[in-house]
Amino acid sequence: MNDLNIDFKTKKKKGIGIGGLVLAFFVGLLSMFLISNAYPLNTILYKTEDGKIVYETKSVTVTDVGIAESVKKVYDASVVVTAYKDGKITSTGTGFVFKKDKNLAYILTNHHVISSALTTSGKVFVTFTDDTTHEVTVVGSNQYDDIAVLSIEASKVKSVAKLGSSEKAEVGDTTFVIGAPMGTVYSWTVTRGILSGKDRLVEVSVANKNVVDYVMRVLQTDAAVNSGNSGGPLCNINGEVIGVVSLKVISSGVEGMGFAIPIEEALQYANKIMSGQGNKLPYLGLSMGDITADIANKYNVSSGVIVRFVESGSCADEGGLKKGDIITKLGNTKTKSTIYLRYALYRYNVGDKVEITFYRDNKEMKTEVILKEAKN
Repeated sequence: MNDLNIDFKTKKKKGIGIGGLVLAFFVGLLSMFLISNAYPLNTILYKTEDGKIVYETKSVTVTDVGIAESVKKVYDASVVVTAYKDGKITSTGTGFVFKKDKNLAYILTNHHVISSALTTSGKVFVTFTDDTTHEVTVVGSNQYDDIAVLSIEASKVKSVAKLGSSEKAEVGDTTFVIGAPMGTVYSWTVTRGILSGKDRLVEVSVANKNVVDYVMRVLQTDAAVNSGNSGGPLCNINGEVIGVVSLKVISSGVEGMGFAIPIEEALQYANKIMSGQGNKLPYLGLSMGDITADIANKYNVSSGVIVRFVESGSCADEGGLKKGDIITKLGNTKTKSTIYLRYALYRYNVGDKVEITFYRDNKEMKTEVILKEAKN
C-alpha cells in the first residue's frame, strides 16, 4: 500500500508528443465519419428489454420559408374600407377586389363594416396600397351572411385577388391574413398562422349584441385577427383567398381564434346580392322556441324547436305543421335550437323545396314545403 501511494504521488506524466496528437486527431475524425454513416442524424437509438441496441431511421424534412411572393399576389387587391355617417367615420375594416369586368370592379367585405353607412347620409370609401382613396357604391349586403359587395370603376383598381378553395384546404395548412388592424394606422398588416379548424359553427349576435340569434359556419385560423381585419382575405400558402375574415373570439384566456367565412359561401352570398336577391330571405311562417328539458323528456327527443304558432297561408301551414310540433331537422341540418333552424333556413333560397323532420304525438314525421319570401 505504501509503494502504491508513493507511485501516485511521485511518478511524472509523460507527454504523448506531436506525432501522438496528430494520430489522435485523425483517429477521432475517422471515428466520427464511421459513426455518422452508421447512425445518421435522423437515427433514433434505443435499448430493448433483452439489452440489444436497436436503431430506427426517421425521414424528417423541416422547411420554413417566407411567404413574400404569395403575399404579393393579393396585396394590391386588398383595400382599407372606411364607412361614414353624417360626415364622420363610424367604422373601418378591410376588403379585397374579387371580380372585375370591362366597366366595374367588385369588392368583398363584411356587412358589419359598412352597415352604419347604409343611410341617406352614409358614404363608403376604399383606399388602395398606393394611398389613393375613392368613394364606392354599396351594391348590397346581408346582415345574417355578414357579406357586403361594393363596386368601383374598373380603371381605379390595381389588382384582382385570385380565389382558391376552402374545401381543398386541410387543417394545419399555412394561412395568412391581410388587413387594417386598429384602423388605418397599420393598414395592410400581414399575419401568418395555420388553418386551425374547418366547419366550425359559431354562435353570433346580429340584431342585438346581448342576444345570440344566429350561427355561422366558418374556418378557424390562429393568424392574428384584430379589430379592422374584418372583411379582409384569409389566404392559403399560394396567395389564393379561401375565406373572408369576419370575427374573432374576444375573451380572457383566449388567443389566436379568428374566423372567416369560406370563400365558396361568400361568393354564393355575393352573387345573390349582385343579382338583386341578397335581401330576399326565405320564410317558414311560424313562431318557435327552444324546447325545455321537460318537453324533451315528454317527447323523448334530445333537442329541437317547438312550434308555438303557425301563420295561416304560410308554407309551414301548407306543409301541415301545427302548434306543438317539434322540428328536429331542416333538410340535412339538425335544428337543436332556434338559431340553428334560422341558420339552416337561410342557406336556402326563396322557392326552394325543403324537407322538414318533426315529432308529433311521439312519432317522427316528415313534410316538404316550398319556401316563400319573408315579409318586410
